[in-house]
Amino acid sequence: MKKLLAGMVLMSSPLWVMAQTNTPIGTWQSVDEDGAKKAVVKITQDSNGDLRGTIIKLNQKPGALCEKCEGDKKGKPIEGMSIIWSLKKVGDNAWGEGAIMDPSNGKTYKLKAEMAEGGQKLKLRGFIGVSLFGRTQTWNRID
Repeated sequence: MKKLLAGMVLMSSPLWVMAQTNTPIGTWQSVDEDGAKKAVVKITQDSNGDLRGTIIKLNQKPGALCEKCEGDKKGKPIEGMSIIWSLKKVGDNAWGEGAIMDPSNGKTYKLKAEMAEGGQKLKLRGFIGVSLFGRTQTWNRID
């Protein structure tokens, strides 16, 4: 019986790992359109089941403050700041109805995202109004 249970656990492990990579939950290297590494972002799930992303490391300007942010984020450190919130699962490998804030200009955009390349890449599309008028970044999974 012990051998049977051990075998079942070993056989199900790859499925668990694969399931984990089909979600944006994890740590990501954000990359801009020019291929420059901008920040490390940790995406977690909140108590409502929505996804939230927090900058845990800036690659280019460690210790920078969000001078162009508005409200309670103005002048605060960018490291530790939530930049993605309210992202909901809307389909297979697809999330939407969220928002993303760009600390470089302080603006907030609607957000949709999808997993790519077996969960190793995350395509994020920030936009105003309709998705046609926006830009896409592809982030790389760190873990």
